[in-house]
Order: sequence, then structure tokens, then C-alpha cells
Amino acid sequence: MADQIRVLIVDDIPETRDHLTKLLGFESDIEVVGSAASGGESLTMATSLQPDVVLMDINMPDMDGIAATEKLSAQVPGAAVVMMSVQGESDYLRRSMLAGAREFLVKPFSSDELTASIRQVHTREREKQSRMSALPVQASNAGGSAPAADDSSHDGQVIALFSPKGGVGRTTVAVNLAVAAATELGKTVVLMDGSFQFGDVGVLLNLNPKNKSIADLVPELEAGELESIDTFVINHSAGIRVLLAPPSPEMAELITPSGVKRVLDALRKTHDLVIVDCTSWFNETTLAILDSADVVLTMLSLEITSIKNMRLFLEVAEQLGYGQDKVKLVLNRADSSLGIRVSDVESSIGRKVDHTIVSDGRSVVYALNRGVPFFLSNREAQVSQDILRLAEAIAGDRAASPSEAARKPAQKKSMFSFR
Repeated sequence: MADQIRVLIVDDIPETRDHLTKLLGFESDIEVVGSAASGGESLTMATSLQPDVVLMDINMPDMDGIAATEKLSAQVPGAAVVMMSVQGESDYLRRSMLAGAREFLVKPFSSDELTASIRQVHTREREKQSRMSALPVQASNAGGSAPAADDSSHDGQVIALFSPKGGVGRTTVAVNLAVAAATELGKTVVLMDGSFQFGDVGVLLNLNPKNKSIADLVPELEAGELESIDTFVINHSAGIRVLLAPPSPEMAELITPSGVKRVLDALRKTHDLVIVDCTSWFNETTLAILDSADVVLTMLSLEITSIKNMRLFLEVAEQLGYGQDKVKLVLNRADSSLGIRVSDVESSIGRKVDHTIVSDGRSVVYALNRGVPFFLSNREAQVSQDILRLAEAIAGDRAASPSEAARKPAQKKSMFSFR
């Protein structure tokens, strides 16, 4: 049948392969097209059979499931991997998801859990392919050559995530927004940590800033050239690229406003989206990011202090000439029962909230503690779907080129001297 889900089973134990084959044989919409006894054999079979779903055991002698999954993601990108393991430790989950697995099952699992996982990952993969095929031609060429330097209309968007108060989930949203735009919308995305003193992007993605960071670009920034910027942007297995903050707080002083603008200009020429996680403090470099941004996603939560600070920021944004087409309000944890309603927030700040994200402490904290974006580890959660909707709204709402009104002259920066 054309609608059947083609499954390849990979496990080094013959009895397990036979058991899974018989188990799936009772499902009318699932067809086992083959079984492999090793990671290496799975690559050969997957290339020839082109399965929809690969059931991959994590522990195998010649090539483990994680290494095989990494290779499968490159060689057979249409095959969604469901990892199987007798060990449910968080490190196995993290490494599996970062390798490209779409689901993680801990043995022993029930037949209902197995078939539900197969159907879910297959459905998600089909939806992803459908969305990507519907993208405009220039977006589908995201993995190809960079846009021509003299064609500014094809420069990517700079999306700044800012909040006038910390603790509202800004970094978490920035990371997962980047992953959603890359994995589900087919965009080329670079995530820049703009919190140069105490950035947390590296922590959430399990990256070490001592290896590569924006601090390595300081000599070139001082010379006015950025020939090596691509060397210090990290390719992350979640499908995004990352430019980390300096490894120590004192190095933040080396990053100048003019240097930040040059970095953003360089990144936008080779990426569809440049997502910047800003610090919550007003300073010269933060203002340089906001000036350069096409869209500022300004985050708040259902707390009176967050609402008060947002009201003050919107007054400043108006003085800077940032219109409502540039400053978008994102209410995080919008369903929290804290005695404040969304309508109360809108009444207090004098404008509508543009986007809302639900509260899901279990999924978010679980992902934070393991260095895996929750959009990868729990794609079906409501919080992940809210992130995807935000990504779709941002990726589909871009101007032909940044306007001068979005980039105000430097003399207005004096209003931030109260920091």
C-alpha cells in the first residue's frame, strides 16, 4: 500500500529483530522492509531501501546507534530515526537527539508505545517535507551559495530577542526558535549570543565558549575586516550555527557597538535568519543590536515587575522610532495562574500582545538540564508548537530590505545613560 510506513530495524540481537518484525506485522499501515545487525549494515540498507523510519538500537559492536544516526542524517535525510536503548540516562537521550534521532524509547517498551512513536515521527517528517517543498525558491536554496553581496534585498533578517527584565525565558526561547526555524522551516539560521558578559546560549546547547567565540574576532574587528568570521561560527548538530559570547565577563568590554554591527551585517549576508539573544541591560552594544534588527521580539511574563519594565521600554522604543512593525511583544508562560490575565497586561502596556507561549516547566527544565533544546526532545508539546508558530510568523514576515527607520542615528543613544 502506498500509505504504508516503511520501517528498517537495526539491532545486533537476532531475537530482538525477529520480535520487532512480528510485532509490527500486525499493523496494517506499517511494513518492515528490512533488518540490519549493525550500524554499518544499516547505512547500506537504508541507502538502498529508503525507509521512512529506522528503529535503531543504541548499543552495537561495530558502530553504535548514535554514530550510525549521524551518518544516516546526512546520507538518508528522509529517514526518521527512533532510538532504542535499555538505558534511559539523560546523556544517552541528549546525544541521540543531537545526532538526529526523532524519538527515544527505553526497553522494554509496549507495542502501543512503539507503534505510536513510529507514526508520530513519520507524520512529523512528512509535515516537515511538505512545508519545505512549499517554500519559495530562494529559501529552498538555503544550503547553497550565499546571496550576492550586492543584492541587499536577499540579505537575511536579524531577529533580536530582548527583555527589559531577566528571568522571562529569553535565552530558552531564542535557542528553540532558532532550532524550529532551521529544522521545520528549512531556513539557514545562525544564533548569536549577544549577552557578552554572562551569555547562556552555550550552556543550553552544550557548547564550550573557550573553543570559539565572538572574542576571537576582536583583532579583525579592530582592523575593520571580518575575513575569518566563518571560522568561529560553530556548526551545531541541532541544525543551526552558533556564535558564542566571550568565555569570561571581562572580555565583553572588547566588543564594541560598531564591531557588533559589522558582525551582524556579515552574518545576515550568508543566513536567512540571524537570531540574537540580547542581555536584559541597556548598554551601547545592546542598542547597536536593536538598531540593526529587523524585528525585536520583546519578551515579558505575567509578573507585575515585568509588565512595569515593558511599559517603560515601549516608551523608550517609541522615542527611538521603533514602530510596532519592528517591536513585537511575546508573552511567555501565558497560561500561568498568577492572578494576572493577558487582558490585564495589554491594558497596562497599552497595546496587544503579538505572540504567546505556554508554560511547560517539565519539558523546559528537563531539556535545560540536558543541553538539548526542548523543540528536539519534545516536539509534540504545546510549548514547542507555540515556538513553531512564532518561527513561522517571523520567517514569513520580512521586508524587502531593512529600512533606515529601523536604524536610528547614534545621537539618540544618550537616553540610555541611566543604566
